[in-house]
Amino acid sequence: MSVGMSRPRETRAAVTRAGRGPDGTGVQAHDGGPGAEGTAADPVTAVDPDDLPDGLVIADEQGTVVCFNSAAARITAVPRTAALGRPLELALPLEDLKGRRWWTLTDPYGGLATRIGQPERNLLLPGGREVLVSARYVREHPTGPVRRLVVTLRGTEARRRTERSHAELIATVAHELRSPLTSVKGFTATLLAKWERFTDDQKRLMLETVDADADRVTRLIAELLDISRIDSGRLELRRQPVDLSAAVERHIQALTANGQAPDRFLVRTRQPLPAVWADPDKVDQVLGNLLENAVRHGEGTVTIEVAPAPSKSDEKGTAVTVSDEGPGIPEESMGRVFTRFWRGSKRGGTGLGLYIVKGIVEAHGGTITVGRGPGGGAEFRFILPVGAPAYLA
Repeated sequence: MSVGMSRPRETRAAVTRAGRGPDGTGVQAHDGGPGAEGTAADPVTAVDPDDLPDGLVIADEQGTVVCFNSAAARITAVPRTAALGRPLELALPLEDLKGRRWWTLTDPYGGLATRIGQPERNLLLPGGREVLVSARYVREHPTGPVRRLVVTLRGTEARRRTERSHAELIATVAHELRSPLTSVKGFTATLLAKWERFTDDQKRLMLETVDADADRVTRLIAELLDISRIDSGRLELRRQPVDLSAAVERHIQALTANGQAPDRFLVRTRQPLPAVWADPDKVDQVLGNLLENAVRHGEGTVTIEVAPAPSKSDEKGTAVTVSDEGPGIPEESMGRVFTRFWRGSKRGGTGLGLYIVKGIVEAHGGTITVGRGPGGGAEFRFILPVGAPAYLA
C-alpha cells in the first residue's frame, strides 16, 4: 500500500457483498448481514453496476479496486482495465481544490475507527477534471477495520447547469427590477422636492407611472415565489369548482376594456363541460399568461376553445386551446418554450411566464402542449382533470 492507506492485518480473497471480483463481474446488492436472504442470482437483489447512473468504485480491505463500473470509466476517463486490481489511490488519484492528495488526507483505512464515510465534495483528477465524490466505509462492526470502501462519482455538469440557471435568474431579476425601481425612485424624489412646481395633471401622470411600476415589481416578486414553490414541489392549490368558460370570458372582457378590439377574440365552447375542481387564482394566472402572449406576440384573431377533454380510461377533464394567426413558434424552439427565460420575441418579459404556467398545470395533474394552430400561429393547449374531492366521487 502507498501513503495514507495502511493495510489491515486481516485479508480476504474476493468481495462477496455489493462488489465485483477481480475480473469485474458479479455484484450483490444486499448487505449479507445476519438474517439476510437472497443470492446474487436473485433478480430482486442482484444489480449490475453498469446499470447504475452514477460512477461506482469499490475497493477491498486491502485498498485494491475490485469494481469500476462503466459510469465511473466515463466520468473519470480512466479505462476499467486500467483501474481494476490497482491500489485505489493510483486508480483514482484524487486531489482537493488546494492540490492535496485526498486519499492521504482522509486515510480511510488507517483513520478513526468511528468514521463511516465522506460526504459529497468537489474533487479533481489529473488534468483538472472535476468530479463529485462521496465515500462509505463498510465495517463488519462499528469500530472494526474497513472491509470495503464504496466510492460514488458524479459529473459536475448537472450542478453547473443548476448554478448557471440560478445565476441567470438573479441577473434577470436584477435587470427587471432596476427599471421600475429607478422610475419609482426618480418620480417620488422629484415630487417630494418640487411638489409645488407641478400641475395636478403632471402629478397625476407621475403617480400613475409610479403605480404601474409598483405593480410590475409586485408581479415579478410573485413570479419568483411561484418558481420557488414549483421547483420545491410546494405549490399549494385551493381547489373549488371552476367554470373555465366563464373564466375565459372574464379575461377577454378585461383585455377589451384595456383597448383590445372585441372582434379580435373568438370563443368556442362545447357543452356539456365536466365540473372541474381547481384553484381559481392559479387558473386565472394560466389563462392570463396565455391570452397575453397571444395578444402581444401573435397576430390576427385569437381563438379560444373550451371543450371536454378526450377521456383516458375513466378520467374526465376540460381542454382549453388558445391559438393566434401570427408567425408562430419556430420548430427548433418548440422544445424550449416551457423552460426558464425562453422568450418568443424581444418585446419584453422575463421569460418566466410559460415555465410557471406549465408548473401550475402539472400541479393540477394536467398537461400542456404547444404546436402550430390552424391559422399558422402558436397554439397552446392545456387539459385540467376534473380533480373532484374523494367525498364527491
